[in-house]
Amino acid sequence: MSTLFDVLFICLERRKTINDYEMRPRKKRKEDSMKREDITGLFPEATQEQINKIMSINGSDINAAKKGLTDLQAEHQTAQETIKELQSQLEKSKERLEQFDAVQTELTELKQANEIRDMKAKVSKATGVPMDLLTGDTEEACKFQAESIKEFARPSTYPSVYDGGEPGGTSPKQTTREQFAEWFNSQH
Repeated sequence: MSTLFDVLFICLERRKTINDYEMRPRKKRKEDSMKREDITGLFPEATQEQINKIMSINGSDINAAKKGLTDLQAEHQTAQETIKELQSQLEKSKERLEQFDAVQTELTELKQANEIRDMKAKVSKATGVPMDLLTGDTEEACKFQAESIKEFARPSTYPSVYDGGEPGGTSPKQTTREQFAEWFNSQH
């Protein structure tokens, strides 16, 4: 023979906690709901008052679980919205980071260009070769290039020959035309 304590224990066993519920509502099944016939089938000697009390306790348990489920669903929805907002902020932050990286790269390139320009100016000042003619990336390369340019630009050692072909810088007595005419006439 079952006692009222046994009936309450069975009811408590059947009660689901909030953690047992899924976040989305599910269809109600016949075996999920407690009926008066179930109680009288298990405990035929239970009085109507006892059955009413058990059904009342079961109903309040179900309502509490439903309220807990509704609260959890609202929290879940809020969490989903927060996740979407944070993902949006993350995407914006990634875009800003990419822009920052591009600016950082450009800044690094400008610093390197300035360092090379300053180095070329230093070599130009030391060697007297115009900075625009230096194309090296290192100071050693620019110094070697400057020395090569200076060597090429050094005056040649040829004797100075003026119009008329007279070496030694004397001026001819006749113009080129007159000299050519004199030579041509002497040939015929």
